[in-house]
Amino acid sequence: MKPMRQISYRPAPVHQLLSSALLLVMSSIMSAAAGPILEPTTFESISGWTEADHRIALETFGRSCDEIEAAGHAFARKVAYGGTRRDWLTVCHRLKAATDPRAFFEETFTPLIVHDPARPEGLFTGYFEPEAEGSRKPGGDYKVPIYARPADLIAFDARTAKRLGLAYGRMIGGRPQGYFTRREIEEGALSDQRLELVWLKDWADAFFIQVQGSGRVRLPDGGLLRLGFAAKTGQPYTGIGGLLVERGVLTRDDMSMQAIRAWMRDNPQAARKLMWENKSFVFFREVTAGDPKLGPPGAQKVSLTPFRSLAIDRSLWMFGTPVWLDTEVPKGRSGTLVPFKSLLVAQDTGTAIKGHARGDVFWGAGEDAALTAGRMKSRGRMIVLLPKALAKRLLQRQ
Repeated sequence: MKPMRQISYRPAPVHQLLSSALLLVMSSIMSAAAGPILEPTTFESISGWTEADHRIALETFGRSCDEIEAAGHAFARKVAYGGTRRDWLTVCHRLKAATDPRAFFEETFTPLIVHDPARPEGLFTGYFEPEAEGSRKPGGDYKVPIYARPADLIAFDARTAKRLGLAYGRMIGGRPQGYFTRREIEEGALSDQRLELVWLKDWADAFFIQVQGSGRVRLPDGGLLRLGFAAKTGQPYTGIGGLLVERGVLTRDDMSMQAIRAWMRDNPQAARKLMWENKSFVFFREVTAGDPKLGPPGAQKVSLTPFRSLAIDRSLWMFGTPVWLDTEVPKGRSGTLVPFKSLLVAQDTGTAIKGHARGDVFWGAGEDAALTAGRMKSRGRMIVLLPKALAKRLLQRQ
């Protein structure tokens, strides 16, 4: 017998391996993108649906319906899965006769599982209404201003926004320009315009009120001033937590709002410079306190409901859309993850809220809300409830 010929295996060149890997990744992405975004399901198959109490969700949805019937501002722009105002007016009309919350949702909507081609596992975070000490008059410890919207801040038309890469700015000599940066504003660019609503003690307090888009200010006389979002400069938003991770100050596992604030307290001068790296700046308006159990108005212009209001990507989902969320949330100081299965309503949005299965849960105000919101970064499943006629049209197009 002839001896068997030994076969030598030579590793493929590195560039070939990289090319093959790249092709495999691209193929996977294309396959995911080619799949349907919306998958029909049944209410009976939604884990936790039958056991849930839908009364607060119905009340929350009712506030959205009030806005849809009165104005429906969100229908002025294109929303991929939003439908028409008529779709939602029909639903809101039926709400007036609803006596059984669960039956109303089941009889009026079609549940659709959302598949996110870019982030299949979903991403769900939290936000809250921060509290800080402040005064309507400057002096002493009160040296950090919260500003109202300046008159010269404008929204650019689509062509100008595309050319400049900025949605907002100002006109100088008839030419569109970007607005002032955070550093320029904090160093006095607006100090002569009498825009100050209130003065706080701490730059970090002002910064996080801007990040959250709302806040409660405790005044020296015991009164409460509530701040609601009015406008933003349009300058690019940079997450300072990510910068601290990149620079090795914090690890991804340790990252939370509480960890960032602790570092800022220990490093006030470095913290000030770090905040300036986020050029974005937010302006506010004073809002009527209303029901203290509710939050400030969200982007839909209705008061947010703790545990029940959700910020979503407004280019994809219409304000007022009921959303069943199945995820986990950190509880207490230990941050132990516990299941969270609940029906929420899309009533807000945010700069960082982009994607099909992307949501930001409003947790309310206070220490518990801050702890949960500051640590929440969870995977999960998102099921949207769409009016039956709208759901039928969307499924036919897939």
